Amino acid sequence: MIYILITLLVFCIMEGITWLTHRYVMHGFLWYLHKDHHEKGEGFFEKNDAFFLIFAIPSWLCIMLGSMSQNYISVSIGAGIAMYGFAYFLVHEIIIHQRFKLFSKSNNRYIKAIRWAHKMHHKHIGKEEGESFGLLIVAQKYWNKIKKDEALQNNQV
Repeated sequence: MIYILITLLVFCIMEGITWLTHRYVMHGFLWYLHKDHHEKGEGFFEKNDAFFLIFAIPSWLCIMLGSMSQNYISVSIGAGIAMYGFAYFLVHEIIIHQRFKLFSKSNNRYIKAIRWAHKMHHKHIGKEEGESFGLLIVAQKYWNKIKKDEALQNNQV
């Protein structure tokens, strides 16, 4: 039971780590890797995809080395990172950017809110003056925008 709790705790903590990494690393000294994500270019892959490895390698090492030494706390930490990575892939690559056309239409408020928050993040082309650096937690102002849009749509029907 404790290992499941550690895994879930790490999953939750990863949202903060992702926010900090996105704000200060991706929009900081590793901007050259992230820049092409803000400037739509040719091809399926982006240099930005390298950030997958930045999170996947520690996850893999925690799981592999923890398993080898029977250190299940380490395995739980690696599993939490991996679970967040899967959630990130699902939300960012499939739901938001639709690099794989699986969930192209949705009326779900949460999905609308994360899409709007990410759209506001991408309205800033440069590395400065960004907003909405997180992924799974959506700021209240984006929820309010979705509610306002829905109210306008309901009044126009």
